[in-house]
Amino acid sequence: MKKISISVFFVLLFSTVTAQKESLFNGIDLSGWNIHGTELWYVEDGLLVCESGPDQKYGYLSTEEYYDDFILTLEFKQEDNGNSGVFFRSTLEGTKISGWQVEVAPPGNDSGGVYESYGRGWLIKPEPKKDKVLKMGDWNKMKIKVVGDQVTTWLNGTKMISIQDEKIGKGKGSIALQIHDGGGIKVKWKNLNIKPL
Repeated sequence: MKKISISVFFVLLFSTVTAQKESLFNGIDLSGWNIHGTELWYVEDGLLVCESGPDQKYGYLSTEEYYDDFILTLEFKQEDNGNSGVFFRSTLEGTKISGWQVEVAPPGNDSGGVYESYGRGWLIKPEPKKDKVLKMGDWNKMKIKVVGDQVTTWLNGTKMISIQDEKIGKGKGSIALQIHDGGGIKVKWKNLNIKPL
């Protein structure tokens, strides 16, 4: 059996790990995504933008692919009323969504917490003191790790929540970005990368 050096071994290992990471947004168009509802989803200057449309109702942009266990990293910038969210293991019928949302909202609205739409509501909220890590009107980095029934979120490097939930563990579905109803909302997104586990 041919021996390989330790350095070569770690190069091969690192290559294998990094190869799993994939971009969900190409910076050009919405390839790989589906629009749900009449709210606006478009690409501008290499950024993914969601904006309230004339109906001012809930809207979603979901991946065509399903993702079970993963680490998702992304950046968002809230302009105006930045009420939005990142859903995981979610399915949609029209604009009615089943699944779980990691909150993205203006200060004081529990960004990084997990909410179950059309179900149990809030499953967990971050400690109020952690709200200060959100940078309204500037770029924020979010990390979401989902493995089995365990969900952990980080915002700008701060761990926001960790929860273990049996129902989440049985969930299947896509990643979906949300725009809230009510109008006057605009959020920009970039560097959406996922690493299946």
